[in-house]
Amino acid sequence: MRIAFDARLTHYSSGGISEYIRQLAGRLPALDSQNDYLILNSRKAAVPSFSTDARTIQCFTPAHHPLERTALTLELLPRRVHLLHSPDFIAPRGGPWRSVITIHDLTFLRFPHFLTTESHRYYNRQIEAAVSRADAIMADSNATRSDILELLRVQPAKVTTVHLAVDERFHPQPEEVVASACARLDLPRHYLLFVGTFEPRKNIPTLLHAYADLHSRQSDTPHLVLVGNPGWLFESTDTLLDELGLRGSVTFRSDFPHEDLPALYSGAIALILPSHYEGFGFPVLEAMACGTATIVSDRASLPEIAGDAALKCDPDQPESITEAMSRVLFDSELRASLEEKGLHRATKFSWETCCTQTLAVYRQVLSRAQQE
Repeated sequence: MRIAFDARLTHYSSGGISEYIRQLAGRLPALDSQNDYLILNSRKAAVPSFSTDARTIQCFTPAHHPLERTALTLELLPRRVHLLHSPDFIAPRGGPWRSVITIHDLTFLRFPHFLTTESHRYYNRQIEAAVSRADAIMADSNATRSDILELLRVQPAKVTTVHLAVDERFHPQPEEVVASACARLDLPRHYLLFVGTFEPRKNIPTLLHAYADLHSRQSDTPHLVLVGNPGWLFESTDTLLDELGLRGSVTFRSDFPHEDLPALYSGAIALILPSHYEGFGFPVLEAMACGTATIVSDRASLPEIAGDAALKCDPDQPESITEAMSRVLFDSELRASLEEKGLHRATKFSWETCCTQTLAVYRQVLSRAQQE
């Protein structure tokens, strides 16, 4: 059987979904000797951002284009594909192949005000058609699976939870590596850390209010470092620094080498992810794998992924975030316990397991097709 895997998004984005795509594009063909794989990449990508043994084809259809579903259908028709996996859920309009999609989160349905009007309109147009067309749906977490069942009214048997994982490069880094990265990036040696896109659902304004409260009570509170790419409405967040008098105590960094992330996690006193909504939460596992204590909101997928290895906080209450930060900063025994539990928790997630479970979904769909 011929399986096509859509990896075009990796040329346009470097976020968590692209990391998921890169991992599967490289690993699935090596694990599955029974099927032939085609990896779909953007024609604009001179060199793929992933390594794979499978045949890669260059597609003219750009990711997230208004005509994407029709154009990609026309490109795939001559390829004689039996199954297409759309790992960003937006699948072609038609075709004789079976369709598997991955839905990472439903932010645009659960919290529409967290998106731009254009993005909200685009995703709303795509989701119902993709779900209706799909033979199987994968979700990154049980929380996302529950949202799919509730908001899209999909039959439970159609949706499978397949947890993601983190790359092997995330592990505790030696002190000299951490110190070198901090010096190179002009960061203080002791700091609290946030990692993620600077956008409304990440709840950065509430984090800043919580940090300002802690800083006003504890003048020696470590620096707060926020690492990620600016999203929409970031300008108002940046202005908030001046309003709270935090300009000298908080650093936003978007111009950082991704290879320095393990060192940044390892050097942090704690990672704080107070998001209103996450479909999975890569930074949580990345920090845990690096031996860093974590604080997460008690919403959506984060309690599921973190388990008992993180402190939970109410993302709507700044004082809850302040209390969690204070406990981790000033209770060394608690911090050490979270670090140890986090290292153990991170080992429960692996890309091998993710790929094995993904292959099981493929085989189930292809088996049903042969029986029809």
